[in-house]
Amino acid sequence: MAQLGEFPRVPETMDEDRSRTDDRVEPYIECRDLFKIYKRAELEVVALRGLDLVVDPGELIAIIGASGSGKSTLLNLLAGLDRPSAGQVRVGSRDLLDISDRDLVMYRRLEVGFVWQATGRNLVSYLSVRDNVELPMAMAGTKTGDRRKWSSELLAALGLEGKGDRLPYQLSGGEQQRVAIGVALANRPPLILADEPTGELDTQTAAQVFDLFTQLNDLYSVTVVLVTHYPGVAQYVDRVVHIRDGRISSESYSNPTFQRSGETVEDEYLVVDRAGRIQLPQALSEKFQAGGLAIVDSDGENVTMRPVGERPRPVRNSPLRRGRARPEERETTG
Repeated sequence: MAQLGEFPRVPETMDEDRSRTDDRVEPYIECRDLFKIYKRAELEVVALRGLDLVVDPGELIAIIGASGSGKSTLLNLLAGLDRPSAGQVRVGSRDLLDISDRDLVMYRRLEVGFVWQATGRNLVSYLSVRDNVELPMAMAGTKTGDRRKWSSELLAALGLEGKGDRLPYQLSGGEQQRVAIGVALANRPPLILADEPTGELDTQTAAQVFDLFTQLNDLYSVTVVLVTHYPGVAQYVDRVVHIRDGRISSESYSNPTFQRSGETVEDEYLVVDRAGRIQLPQALSEKFQAGGLAIVDSDGENVTMRPVGERPRPVRNSPLRRGRARPEERETTG
């Protein structure tokens, strides 16, 4: 893969950061108790409900979840396309809950690149491939010579050398998404966000697009957050974040099995947020439906949780209750 010039770099490589346990780097993305509420007529729809998320500088993660779980809402908040209702969300040095409209425009223009699922939202149909890539730079005031040099390097690195004069409709779906990635990288942002970037591509082409994200992340420590339904995404990212009902429910990691070359196993871990909340998998949560109560025990190292079953009934004839004076008795006594 060709060199892409210089991107904003983190102080140290991610391998060095992850090997240090005593001096961890500051997160690049940090969401705390994040809420997003949409008001439609007289109804309120809670898309995010107390979400916590931390992403390190240069990390590559994928967010997956069912339709309506809040994953696209989260991506829009991180992109500055929408504003949160409550909580905290910080990207780099930006506080996206308390940011002026002018600063928000500069943030979207220079500090984040976005790749949509539909190529029609990524590219201007009547502009050539090269002009599409150079458009964000022109809007940022980059000189013509610098724009041409950087777009040539990008197109070569993306495997599109010699196709700069073509229009988007003259490219395949995979090539159009590569151009979209080039547009997202045009102003060298430290953060790339992608909402279902392979949703309209076949499996082989989708794998090539994910591989491209991986190469870019490895070379320049560009932080990448992907929203996807692609089943094999774990092998291309550092971790997979599962979102359900507006909260992060679990994280999974792909690890080699050491049994056959190239084989991996995906380990999933439940997430306990800052408030101590945990989301059980659906199969386990059904065991708690009868009473809705649980007993939690700890032996110092292990924590066990078991359902109570039926909800306990209060003992109305207990000595404690008999010892309490009724309201009318308290008034008479007083």
